Amino acid sequence: MQIFIEAIDLNIWDAIEIGPYVPTIVGASTSTRTEKPRDKWTEEDRRIQYNLKAKSIITSTLGINEYFRVSNCSNATKEMWDTLQLMHEGTTDVKRSRVNTLTYEYELFRMNTNENIQSMQKRFTHIVNHLASLGKTFPNEDLINKVLRC
Repeated sequence: MQIFIEAIDLNIWDAIEIGPYVPTIVGASTSTRTEKPRDKWTEEDRRIQYNLKAKSIITSTLGINEYFRVSNCSNATKEMWDTLQLMHEGTTDVKRSRVNTLTYEYELFRMNTNENIQSMQKRFTHIVNHLASLGKTFPNEDLINKVLRC
């Protein structure tokens, strides 16, 4: 999804990653800020449209169950993205546990009896790709040697 959104517009991805931009007016004492009325927005203030585009892209790509999990997020884009990321990737502890489990599967990987090469390669690629998505990669030489030993 990140690649898809960045391809549309990097400013939209910034709105998701950084959070919403809300145009404000600084009061007489620099400590007070109020939201600027739309009729007083400058072209720079119109950056808020990226927040709306980001929310539209995220909500239109979700299934109904995922949509209901993020539909009540107050900070539309940032909070929605963080919720989705946690839902799909899990917490740091969950990621560490998944890496450990997949590494164990990788280390014990063998070709099953009555399994053809394509099925074995598919299983192997599945394990390696999941490990890569969690940040653990292996040099190509190691992967080739692993398959040849199996």
